[in-house]
Amino acid sequence: MVTEIRQKTTVNSLPPIQQSVTVTFNYAVHFTTGLFDTKNPLLARTIATDGEPGPKKILAVVDSGFLYSRPMLPKQLALYCDRYADAMALVAEPIVIPGGEEAKNNPKLLEQIHAVIDSVGLCRHSYLLGIGGGAALDLIGYAAATAHRGVRLIRVPTTVLAQNDSGVGVKNGINAFGKKNFLGTFAPPYAVLNDVSFLASLDDRDWRSGIAEAVKVALIKDASFFNYIRMQATALACRDMKAMQNVIYRCAQLHMNHIAKGGDPFEMGSSRPLDFGHWVAHKLEQLTDYSLRHGEAVAIGIALDSTYSYLLGLLSRLEWQQILNTLTALGFQLYVSELAANMDRPEHPHCLFRGLTEFREHLGGELTITLLQGIGKSIEVHEVDLSLYRQAIWLLSEFYNSTLPTSGWIGD
Repeated sequence: MVTEIRQKTTVNSLPPIQQSVTVTFNYAVHFTTGLFDTKNPLLARTIATDGEPGPKKILAVVDSGFLYSRPMLPKQLALYCDRYADAMALVAEPIVIPGGEEAKNNPKLLEQIHAVIDSVGLCRHSYLLGIGGGAALDLIGYAAATAHRGVRLIRVPTTVLAQNDSGVGVKNGINAFGKKNFLGTFAPPYAVLNDVSFLASLDDRDWRSGIAEAVKVALIKDASFFNYIRMQATALACRDMKAMQNVIYRCAQLHMNHIAKGGDPFEMGSSRPLDFGHWVAHKLEQLTDYSLRHGEAVAIGIALDSTYSYLLGLLSRLEWQQILNTLTALGFQLYVSELAANMDRPEHPHCLFRGLTEFREHLGGELTITLLQGIGKSIEVHEVDLSLYRQAIWLLSEFYNSTLPTSGWIGD
């Protein structure tokens, strides 16, 4: 009987209907100062340019860490919406969520945002205004993308990391099952509004953390940009705002250029060059119970994968030293004990090398990690030598111990 059914299906089957759909996304990243000053029309103008009549409903979701430093923000936002009432209408008090990985580890926060979106009647032509650091924006973006299959999102990044990397991209997500970004979407924002004045209130760790993503993209794409960071490392560590503005702008530019022209903005394949150093970073965040900031973990990941590249003979000793010395001058700690834990048992859940499997599972397909074959030039590999990675971990430990007294590390 089964054979007969299969034969009939083959004989009577209709040809498939093939379809190709092209979708174009357009969004701008703006740079400004005093975003919520009533004299600054940028936010209202951004909303008004959608070409639709009438004031649009606006719901703000705010990172509690940023709100702590800007307690007058809700009043400022209300005054701003009153001033530009022809373009926008604030439908509720801002939703306040925790910043950092706590935002991505608590599923009740997603439910809370969805519940308010429902209760105030936001629709696909309304706007969710996400204000905060990268982790908070990841959650807010996921909430926006999954309510009504997509409420318009305006991102207002408030940290270096968010302004130069996570806040300008197309990815959103939250953590689940002990894995980074297990749940998420690819959904570009309607617009990104960067206000440089927000960076002044950052603590030293959050100021520094975002620079790691700039080092990352410079190492894989732009040697001259890396050289700028290397030469400005002391100024950046000392919170020179002009140097930081230059770094943020170029970093955002390189990230957005890759998204637009890299050929795989929604990561349908197995390649993910912008995640250089991130297989290490994602696992280290988990292994340290997220006591490491994302940027701090990325810096360690960059250092380890650069060291591995050096041991493979892809990087010269001088280039390797320049990378590690630059990261150290910026104030990053390049070794934590979790790097070496259980490293002789690669499948142990608390072994760093388990991160390779999780990295491949997250993307799908064959393992693909990015290494360096020179500053500003990347190469993708599909196999790794764990014994050589163990040697790289030992070498990083030796480097850290030799520079510890003058590393400039500032912890909480």
